[in-house]
Amino acid sequence: MTNVKYRIVQHDGGWAYKVGDVFSEPFRSHAAALGAARKAAREQRTPGRTEVIEWEDENGVWHTETASGSDRPETDVEDKA
Repeated sequence: MTNVKYRIVQHDGGWAYKVGDVFSEPFRSHAAALGAARKAAREQRTPGRTEVIEWEDENGVWHTETASGSDRPETDVEDKA
């Protein structure tokens, strides 16, 4: 099973959460960023409907696949601040 880690970091004059190399929008406080990360992590674990999705890879090639609504990742929020 995939594990997605949300990390709380200082960013753009405030605080944000980061997943991989991607930052969330900036928040004015550490507490706000932490709350947003916890909410996003919780929502990502929530099962949904099985749907067909399309996505573009880094080479500009489009892919179509079926995403199972029950195939949800494990998530963690890491806060070292």
